[in-house]
Amino acid sequence: MTVSPDPMPAPPTVAVIGCGTMGIGIAIVAARGGCPTIIYDADRARVSKALAEIEMFLAGSVKRGKLDPQTATDTLARFILASAISDLASADLVIEAIFEDIAAKADLYGALNRVCPSGTVFASNTSTLSITRLAAASGRPENFVGLHFCLPAQLMKLVEVTPGLRTSAETLTRSRTFCEAVGQIPIETKDRPGFILNHFAIPLNNRAIRLVEQGVATARDIDLAMKTAMGFPMGPLELVDLVGLDTQERLCDTFFSITNDPALACPPLVRQMVAAGWLGKKSGRGFYEYSSSATFGAEG
Repeated sequence: MTVSPDPMPAPPTVAVIGCGTMGIGIAIVAARGGCPTIIYDADRARVSKALAEIEMFLAGSVKRGKLDPQTATDTLARFILASAISDLASADLVIEAIFEDIAAKADLYGALNRVCPSGTVFASNTSTLSITRLAAASGRPENFVGLHFCLPAQLMKLVEVTPGLRTSAETLTRSRTFCEAVGQIPIETKDRPGFILNHFAIPLNNRAIRLVEQGVATARDIDLAMKTAMGFPMGPLELVDLVGLDTQERLCDTFFSITNDPALACPPLVRQMVAAGWLGKKSGRGFYEYSSSATFGAEG
């Protein structure tokens, strides 16, 4: 008698909250990896803008030969645009990628906890805040985990997987399995400020900013030095422009308030640029000037 193999489990439905640079990248990773992907932002206009940027990115990937046309079409078809928190009730995994404010995140998790089934895993893409504290605010600390994607998420493979003190072994396993299924490389970190990546990246970015501030070299030459001699795929000031100067400011302020490490204090130049509206690529000007404020453009 021929025994039919067990059917492959259906890909999880993933919801990504926050349609900024990181949220868009995470959404691309999930949908490209075969998952129905809900995208939501409190600002509804940002959801449709995010979909337009995703279409542009996928088209660029096809043009550059990084993605075949059918895969791009299938990926785009997996996106679901949400207009309310209640639209996330069908998600198996919710990944939060909003700005680094613990009160705002706690309010969001409270709303999610009221609409999502008890088995839905909540994940935060935070890079500085305590996963245990965020989990406590979620109402489901056993089903909460940190999933910090490496920017730009749709191009980089690394994900820092961080359990809180009460994160269950099942949630940790499900999270790692999801990362691997969508083509990412998960590494586990302890719940410590900055985890691994930002423990190094924020001080490095600040040092590069201070070199510009002191007139030691131009942003372009600093980035060229790091890419040429150190093998970085993107210079630190290019990265800050992609992340956003306003985000760099919040990251520094949050991280410094926890650690009191002078290397993490926000450089005055960052505050000046934010005040001037020079936020990086999304505003058309940061350390560089851009012809388009699209987050990803036609990169692939």
